[in-house]
Amino acid sequence: MTYAIEIDSLSKTYQKSAKTPPKIALENIDLKIKKGSFFGLLGPNGAGKSTIINIMAGLVNKTSGTVKISGIDISENPVASKFKIGIVPQELIIDPFFNVFETLEIYAGYFGIKKSLRRTDEIIEALGLKDKAKAKPRSLSGGMRRRLLVAKALVHNPEILVLDEPTAGVDVELRNQLWQYVKKLNVENNTTILLTTHYLEEAEQLCDEIAVINKGKVIACDKKINLMKLLSNKQLVISSHSAIPQEIFANLEQVEVKFNSVDEVIITYDPEKLAVEKIINCIVNTKMPIKDISTKQPDLEEIFKHLIKQQ
Repeated sequence: MTYAIEIDSLSKTYQKSAKTPPKIALENIDLKIKKGSFFGLLGPNGAGKSTIINIMAGLVNKTSGTVKISGIDISENPVASKFKIGIVPQELIIDPFFNVFETLEIYAGYFGIKKSLRRTDEIIEALGLKDKAKAKPRSLSGGMRRRLLVAKALVHNPEILVLDEPTAGVDVELRNQLWQYVKKLNVENNTTILLTTHYLEEAEQLCDEIAVINKGKVIACDKKINLMKLLSNKQLVISSHSAIPQEIFANLEQVEVKFNSVDEVIITYDPEKLAVEKIINCIVNTKMPIKDISTKQPDLEEIFKHLIKQQ
C-alpha cells in the first residue's frame, strides 16, 4: 500500500507559560492516508486539526512521533517534504504589494521552478482568476482571495494538497467552482487531497475516507461508506389529508413515533429490525388517505455528533 501521508504516534504538548498550564494538543495520533485519496479530517474547534497541518507544514514542532509525506520523514528531510505538499491555510495570508500574477510567479521562484516550467497562467485560468490577474489582493473579494491561496499552494505541482477550511466565507458559486477544480486534480492528476471543514455536507459529498478527531485523539477513521453505517436508524415521514389516529402505531415495537401535527407523523425505526412494510400497513389498514411519504436517513452531521457524544 502506497501512502501519501503517514502519521505514527504523533503527540504535541504546548509547554506551560507564566499564565497558562501545559496543553496537550495531540495525543498519539495515528493516520495513514492513501495516495490519490480524498481524505476528510473532521473535528470541533480546538480538536487538533490545525496542529496536525501546521506540523506537516513545518510551522509547529512535534513533541514526539513521526510524520512522513510521500515517504519522506519531515524531521529528517524537511525541505524535500515541503516540495511534496501544498497547504491552503485558514487565514487569508496574502502579500498586498504584488498582483495575482506576480504573487504566483514569486512563489514559484521560492520553489526554484524554472520560468519555462511554471504553470502560472494555467492555474490562474483554472481557478477563475484570469480577470483578476493584474489586480492587487486588497481589491479582491474574500472568495477571490481564497482562490489565490489555493493557486499559491499549487505553483509547485504538489502530490498532496491540504485544504484547511477552504470555503469559509465563500459564496455558493465560488465554492462549487473550487470543488470542481479540486475534484479534477484528484481524479485526473491523482493528487491526494486532505480536507478539513466545518461544512460536513461538503465532506460527505467529496471524501472517500474520513477521520474524526476530538480533544487531540482520533475517535474514528474509516471509509465514508462504513462510517455512514454507524447509525442504522431511518425516519419515515407520513402526512395525511386528515388527522392521523395516534393509536394506530401502538402495536409497533422498536419504533419512536413523533407527531409534527395532527396530520403528519415521523416514525424512527431500524430497517434491520423492522420492515418498512409493517409501518405502511398500519396506515393502509385504516384506509386513511395518504398525502405524502418520504424517508430520511442519518447524514454525516448526525454521525459526527454521535461520535463526539460517545467520546
